[in-house]
Amino acid sequence: MIQPPLVDTTACFCRVDGGLKTVAGAKRFVPGSKLCLQPSIKPSIHPTRQKPTRRDRNRNQSPLLPGLPDDLAIACLIRVPRVEHCKLRLVCKKWYRLLSGNFFYSLRKTLGISEEWIYIMKRDRDGKISWHAFDPTYQIWHPLPPVPSEYSQAIGFGSAVLSGCHLYLFGGKDPMKGSMRRVIFYNARTNKWHRAPDMLRRRHFFGSCVINNCLYVAGGENEGVHRSLRSAEVFDPNKNRWSFISDMSTAMVPFIGVVYEGKWFLKGLGSHRQVLSEVYRPETDSWHPVYDGMVAGWRNPSTSLNGRLYALECKDGCKVRVYDEKTDSWSKHIDSKMHLGNSKALEAAALLPLNGKLCIIRNNMSISLVDVSKCDESGDGFSEHLWENIAGKGQFRTLVANFLLNLAGRNRPKSHIVHCQVLQT
Repeated sequence: MIQPPLVDTTACFCRVDGGLKTVAGAKRFVPGSKLCLQPSIKPSIHPTRQKPTRRDRNRNQSPLLPGLPDDLAIACLIRVPRVEHCKLRLVCKKWYRLLSGNFFYSLRKTLGISEEWIYIMKRDRDGKISWHAFDPTYQIWHPLPPVPSEYSQAIGFGSAVLSGCHLYLFGGKDPMKGSMRRVIFYNARTNKWHRAPDMLRRRHFFGSCVINNCLYVAGGENEGVHRSLRSAEVFDPNKNRWSFISDMSTAMVPFIGVVYEGKWFLKGLGSHRQVLSEVYRPETDSWHPVYDGMVAGWRNPSTSLNGRLYALECKDGCKVRVYDEKTDSWSKHIDSKMHLGNSKALEAAALLPLNGKLCIIRNNMSISLVDVSKCDESGDGFSEHLWENIAGKGQFRTLVANFLLNLAGRNRPKSHIVHCQVLQT
């Protein structure tokens, strides 16, 4: 078999014989242009030297932990408690990149060692917003970076969690600028705030929820001629954009909302201050009025956990109601039988899931857990239940002490809770 002649890719064919029209691997001559038949393939500066592979580059880098391969080092680092992650990020740039990425926390979640913290936003007597993070495992409060200035005094803004670790603040009313479209989010992995695309409509005192990791907002108010809004929109973090969904049946300023069985239930006040209730179905992008027993006996705060709907029955949150879909009523309840009183400081501000339990948060920052998985159904109620106080154990007063303080006018809270969320990392 005749071998083809070797072509010198480094040679220039500018002085090629005029009778030669083409050269293998060379550019074709165009009349009127500069005669150069140099091949299109550019040779390497060092033809004999190969580029280093990714494995070779990784070998030249310093390991995460000296003396250990990186995969074993990562297996060790993902087991470090979350309370120490802020220190791990300060070790070096390589550790910071590892703890700021999705790979590190996806491993923690897959292995079931990710941790949930409670994030609480409060408004003080001067109207300023502050916020705090609570570690339920070690029962420690942690400092956080200040809330961005645009939300330091805003009212009527929404709060939601996407991707488990991103806390979004959106909309609201600025004391000077009025209703806002602004959206920001806090990343629990990097402990920093970031901007997100603005909403399509300015609104405050609206309803919001998260379904399939998409953020939905609806209703609310604006400073325009038609103060109450019917419009609704959704934010998809994968596309990083907002888009409109179907309008509500009637304009509404919601004061309570919950996601139950994949549907979004809202209850609020209409344009003439009448009470309205609607349900949104994402699969059909449609709103419908609803008047069943669930909405009739619905109270705030409420949440869904493991396919069941829960709400607080008393102000101090020491009695939890359970919705029974078979009877379409809120007949069942879980009672701690240790009621704290009706003062504003002890009023329950939030009810949310935490590590498979119900978490009750009060204005005085006391936190209780209810393990509903250990509750055995019996008749109209539950025969066994487990209540646990994990924060503010020394802040409870007796009913008589609360009554005397109310008479003296000294039991007014200095601040109250605006939003509570759970972030997982």
